[in-house]
Amino acid sequence: MKRRDFMKKAAAGVAASTVFGPVFAQTKKKIRWRMATSWPKALDTIYGGAETIADRVRAMTDGNFDIRVYAGGEIVHGLKVVDAVQQGTVQAGHTAGYYYIGKHPAFAFATALPFGLNFRQQNAWLYDGNGNKLLNELFADFNMIGFPAGNTGVQMGGWFRKEINSVADLKGLKMRIPGLGGKVMARLGVTVQVLAGGEIYPALERGAIDATEWVGPYDDEKQGFYKVAKYYYYPGWWEPAPTLHFMVNLDAWRKLPKAYQEVLASAAAQANQKMQADYDFKNPTALKRLLKRGVKLRKYPLDIMKAAEKEAFALYDELAAQDKFYKKVYDDWKAFRTDINRWFATTELALSQYLFAGI
Repeated sequence: MKRRDFMKKAAAGVAASTVFGPVFAQTKKKIRWRMATSWPKALDTIYGGAETIADRVRAMTDGNFDIRVYAGGEIVHGLKVVDAVQQGTVQAGHTAGYYYIGKHPAFAFATALPFGLNFRQQNAWLYDGNGNKLLNELFADFNMIGFPAGNTGVQMGGWFRKEINSVADLKGLKMRIPGLGGKVMARLGVTVQVLAGGEIYPALERGAIDATEWVGPYDDEKQGFYKVAKYYYYPGWWEPAPTLHFMVNLDAWRKLPKAYQEVLASAAAQANQKMQADYDFKNPTALKRLLKRGVKLRKYPLDIMKAAEKEAFALYDELAAQDKFYKKVYDDWKAFRTDINRWFATTELALSQYLFAGI
């Protein structure tokens, strides 16, 4: 299936129900699916991405295609969603690809790479570039097909119990941080742990970890991290635009009528756009609330940024030398990143510097 073709159809967004309406007047096939997610229900925006997919699918099929959404831990552990989809325990999942770099390092490209692409750039690579085409070559090896289905935008840089002033201050810290960002932190001396969303606060509270990253002000406030760690860092250089994916079991996908396949693609595209808009609306006021609660906002020192970027691209080169498929994806991603960064530096940067100066 050509990703570019059906994503162009999905671009109609809210008009999709009108587009598909006549089709489902004739289609009466009733289908019931289960979707496992990596998220607790309390994180309504990120969990809401899965709900958006299910809601839109029901609306566009007049209720004939019903997907029931499950929070992390209800069917499978939040970090085992891909396993459940691959094995057919559930027909679909909503998760972050970089949780599964242990299966293959190229899973990181499904979510975000440190010092990588922002939201608009990521979407351009995934939809119109080779991004999701390459990723679906990987997903097929795990009996899945995947669709971008949510994004938080650039994230915050994490919560720390103590102030971090240099690379030396990172050494020996125990931090929850997944994906290749975790591997970069490990190269800087951090002891890295990967925990599902619902497990982070207890670990931080009891001192099992010294720091954690999660998403941004809105979700982080809900998690209560400010109660046990007062230093809040930015930017989240390891997640400039983390894409979440709607993963579908390939056997289940192939059994769907063509029209239902199109509906799933459209619903995922809507979730991808809506989640970013939700976070952009909610994060500013959440940050103001956190600051009123005594949170100490800190910018990562320049030496940490430079050291992390150096280690990140050294890591990418090492992985590319070790794995042919990773190199295939990385070469395409890197070339795209170079070109689009030049374009963004031409107009986007100049306008942003003017608009945000002195704020």
